[in-house]
Amino acid sequence: MVRRLGKGLNAIIASHRDDSSRGSGVAKIAIKQITVNPQQPRQFFDNEALQELAASIKQKGVITPITVRDTDGNFMLIAGERRWRAAKLAGLEEIPAYIIEITDDVDMVEVALIENIQRENLNPIEEAEAFAVLSGKHDLSQEDIAKAVGKKRVTITNSLRLLKLPLKIKHSLRDKVISAGHGRALLGLKTTRSRLELWQRIIRDGLSVRMTEALVKKMTDRNADPKRKSIDRRLSPQVRVIENELISILGTKVKLKTGKKGGSLTISYYSDEDLDRLLELMRSIEA
Repeated sequence: MVRRLGKGLNAIIASHRDDSSRGSGVAKIAIKQITVNPQQPRQFFDNEALQELAASIKQKGVITPITVRDTDGNFMLIAGERRWRAAKLAGLEEIPAYIIEITDDVDMVEVALIENIQRENLNPIEEAEAFAVLSGKHDLSQEDIAKAVGKKRVTITNSLRLLKLPLKIKHSLRDKVISAGHGRALLGLKTTRSRLELWQRIIRDGLSVRMTEALVKKMTDRNADPKRKSIDRRLSPQVRVIENELISILGTKVKLKTGKKGGSLTISYYSDEDLDRLLELMRSIEA
């Protein structure tokens, strides 16, 4: 299903320049004639950054044209929504645009995705969601997507896997609080709970991707140890609430085991620095 899009956005624009009666392929279009692409991969627009771009546009104008699709006299925005929004904020009535001939929705999604990827504007989740649309809604294989956007197939696979992460982690990827490398490392853990626990540590302690990968390996190696006994931890809801509260307070793995005459509490740590942090936390509670 990969057509000329495999050559990239420039090939499409160039071909339209050759075929279009508009000559250069770039025209001034009234901003009010442009509607937003409902399948635009980019979903998040930072208001402060938009204001800065609008200020720049007031001074220098729109340097790089947006890309639109002709829809019977009006135009649908395919790529460049950030520039379009900023131009509106700057009070412009017209904006320069490449007008390209696309009749297929798959083409439109691919062009928008390629343009954003080439400009490195998408956050990891926006990129993954765009790949998911091409794969699920438009039935492109991962190999087809890889050829269209100029990436390796394994890159597409790894990107799509990020969508399996818990919602809180996906939000932090969207906001660029953590990187895609952190997200891929967290996928090495099997449970939502363990992923969320380590995610909290990444943010709190500023863990690098390499440090996160090392912790994941340590945690998975420990869980895979054949000498460990399998324990049926059928905790009562009340005990589970207490255990979860301790996890939230301490920011690490906690096991609470109850018996007829008391019980035991196990607090895990994963480095000397982590132990120091827990000691300082306990001292502050004692004080």
